Amino acid sequence: MTQEQTIQATLHILNKSPSHPRFATCLAALHEGDTLALAENAVLAVTDSTAGLPRNCVALGADLEARGLAGNPKVQIISYGDLVRLTAEHSRTVSW
Repeated sequence: MTQEQTIQATLHILNKSPSHPRFATCLAALHEGDTLALAENAVLAVTDSTAGLPRNCVALGADLEARGLAGNPKVQIISYGDLVRLTAEHSRTVSW
């Protein structure tokens, strides 16, 4: 992601499971260049091929581990430190 794209991009931090209505609402709000960070029960989506995750999606490794889940090759696994870095790199952060 270029610096200009990052400045315009929003980081969406989602902690609701794929079955929660807010999960679909969050996915619908994503724009080109935005990043979706899955946390807490939202990490369940990495095992759901129908979840419709965007290309620019990351998941907290600690939350995957706490739920006994393996990663998904399409989803980058990050640490809490990485999440802080992403927050600083994006112009806006929305928590769902």
